[in-house]
Amino acid sequence: MEKSYGFHIKQEGGLDFISLGALVHRLDPGVVPFRKASQCQIHVSGGEFNCAANLADCFGLKTAIVTAMVDYPIGDLIAERVRAMGVLPFYKRFKHNGVNGPNMATVYSDRGYGVRPPVVFYNRSNEAAAQLKPGDFDWAAIFSGGVRWFHSGGIFAALSQTTGELIIEAMQAAKAAGAVVSFDLNYRAKLWNIWGGQQSAQAVLQRIMENVDVLVGNEEDLQLGLGIRGPQVAAASKLDAGAFIGMIEEVVNRYPQVKVVATTLREVHSTNRHTWGAVAWINGKTFQSPACELDVYDRVGGGDGFASGLFYGLLNREPEQDAVNLGWAHGALLTTFPGDTTMATLDQVRAFARGGSARIQR
Repeated sequence: MEKSYGFHIKQEGGLDFISLGALVHRLDPGVVPFRKASQCQIHVSGGEFNCAANLADCFGLKTAIVTAMVDYPIGDLIAERVRAMGVLPFYKRFKHNGVNGPNMATVYSDRGYGVRPPVVFYNRSNEAAAQLKPGDFDWAAIFSGGVRWFHSGGIFAALSQTTGELIIEAMQAAKAAGAVVSFDLNYRAKLWNIWGGQQSAQAVLQRIMENVDVLVGNEEDLQLGLGIRGPQVAAASKLDAGAFIGMIEEVVNRYPQVKVVATTLREVHSTNRHTWGAVAWINGKTFQSPACELDVYDRVGGGDGFASGLFYGLLNREPEQDAVNLGWAHGALLTTFPGDTTMATLDQVRAFARGGSARIQR
């Protein structure tokens, strides 16, 4: 199966999967808008952490997160959730000054309802993770027990002028340790515009891409983040994979070491009703999931849920179509739970990937 993927995956390692990224906490008032909210749930999140947490909790892999941690009560809350999900932390620690940081970032996100879409905004002021830079971590020590897969993402790359450089440093060390390297483009114009805009984004992301084996990102990410030519993209996701597939040739011409490019396909009918699919190009062949109708409880984290299931399928040497379907199924299930990380079991994921239904399990 390694030959068909186009890259080598080590059979064993002290850690199956290591992510580098920012930990955040998300305040969730449910369907009530923040301007009328009186209480919130707190979810611990971050795209890179979500993948590590999903792979540990649902798929039973040995995973870790490399990140910043602030020694104050919010940091303590986040660290407790990291432990609860079974993820090994490698922290660079920061002291909070009691007034203005450094801070663990806050994401504010209501769920919307029906015709009212979710609203998301941030406070990343004086964020500890944005201060991370090359030299902050001993990669030789982190990878010393062996690592099979390394992952990071575009949101972390966008936080500052140093975080992208840290990703490159880590990817090069991961490659030297024999790990597969994945990257989720996750292009966010608001974040890049704080310090450099699209020109800086493309310069950084193109350098990161030189180290990537497995790329996650939709056609908008490819166009805006990498400057890949393609059709005019709209804000809404579409189920037609044609535009995405049509852009793959230029991706692999620029970055011939890339052997997997994958994305979710989502048609939004209302906040709580989506049609959901996924597609992946794997070493020259395209594989598309079935499409299903989703009754969405909380859409945050669905894309990370897909990536996690796909990564598991590849790490577990599943046939390519099965790997895509596992990602599609896990992402779908994740939208039925509150929060950003999984509550699904591997049996549930496999059952849905095989065409399971919502009939009661007795």
